[in-house]
Amino acid sequence: MKRSKLATLLASALLSLSRFAGAQATAAAGAPALPSEADVKQVLVHAVDTEKRTVGIVVGLIDPQGSRIVSYGELDPKMPSAPGPDTVYEIGSISKVFTSLLLADMVKRGEVALDDPVAKYVPKSVKMPSRNGKEISLVDLATHTSGLPRLPSNLNPKNPDNPYADYTVEDLYAFLSSYQLTRDPGSQYEYSNLGGGLLGHVLALRAGKDYETLLRERVLAPLHMDSTGIHLTTDERARLAPGHTESLEPAANWDLPTLAGAGALRSTAHDMLLFLSANLGFTQTPLAAAMEFQRTAVRRPTGVPNLEIALAWHILEHNGNEIVWHNGGTGGYRSWMGFDLKKRIGVVVLSNSANGVDDIGQHLVDSGLPLVPYEAPKQRTAISVDPKVLDGYVGRYQLTAQFMITVTREQGSVYVQATGQPKFEIFAESPTEFFLKVVNAQITFVTGSDGRATEMILHQGGANQHLRKIE
Repeated sequence: MKRSKLATLLASALLSLSRFAGAQATAAAGAPALPSEADVKQVLVHAVDTEKRTVGIVVGLIDPQGSRIVSYGELDPKMPSAPGPDTVYEIGSISKVFTSLLLADMVKRGEVALDDPVAKYVPKSVKMPSRNGKEISLVDLATHTSGLPRLPSNLNPKNPDNPYADYTVEDLYAFLSSYQLTRDPGSQYEYSNLGGGLLGHVLALRAGKDYETLLRERVLAPLHMDSTGIHLTTDERARLAPGHTESLEPAANWDLPTLAGAGALRSTAHDMLLFLSANLGFTQTPLAAAMEFQRTAVRRPTGVPNLEIALAWHILEHNGNEIVWHNGGTGGYRSWMGFDLKKRIGVVVLSNSANGVDDIGQHLVDSGLPLVPYEAPKQRTAISVDPKVLDGYVGRYQLTAQFMITVTREQGSVYVQATGQPKFEIFAESPTEFFLKVVNAQITFVTGSDGRATEMILHQGGANQHLRKIE
């Protein structure tokens, strides 16, 4: 990634790009298309019992011989029942694939055009940002090339555990009307949850109905994905796997009323296999033409070798094949879905913890893509620190011109807020070393002779990012 993220909000597909790019040369030719169920179970047992990266995990596999589901673990340490085909998970950013399929379907119906400006569909009171006479189009949103940031700067949740819940349409319109683009629309890839959510919002406006209703009518009902949606029935809620943080503590579910198209969907392994079956052509559906259009109509570079972005799908050129994929995550869940049209295979991975499963999905699609060793977060104990010491850490710390972290003190606690992200409390384990509970990240403050901080070091994902204090 171009910069470290203090907390993961709807896990970006960028988290996997470096793994894909680095693994290309190691892929073994002639390997079996999909591993056996026994081999899959071995991978899951290692992830749950040895690595402790999740409490339970479900994998769906599909090829010309049919589909099968392998699962392991429990729904929750306090709910010792196993996950299965009909267990419901939050799928996070995989929702963007469904949103862009809606776009493809509406294009095929003649209801919109890829090059239509977003301004055509939002209220005239909204001043959509533009640059050098170039307007943001629907295809720019679907390919993460709109120039909009990852998140709106006015996302300031009352509850950080459910960060999108109180973000309103009025907030969205206010941000769009005030934002100044830093580059021309269509010129550069940068993953944007804001863009994905805006696309879903705009398509719903065009159709004259809410996003979930539109998605059910156009995609979910034709594919018989009866356990997929945003608002759960009583039965679906009973089948919902409880979410867990990176340290496997209980995590709250997320609600995205305004930016639903970016990551609001919940689904099951059974339903996701229906979606893969349709994309692979095993099931004949009225969406076949739109699915092909979604993969082939547009390809834009991502800046990573051999990797392009179609309409939401990321597409890796790999050993003469194309791996079509997307991942997702919310506060307590991670997901991965991908397929290879040439091999006619597909995989979906659903887990109810905030620890990534991208490497598992990639490895099951192609055994030459390695599993990445995972280390469980260290158990940390918070201590009290002299308030005068804490006052010396307050200020703004800069990594790049576009990314800063602000440190504040409120009612005896210390908070950090990264650019375009919610505010999170940090906890001291020494007078200069702090940790976050919402994500596996730590902060070290470097101080001068007066005890005041001159620098912050952000430790996350094996990297140490140095941020200079600027005020």
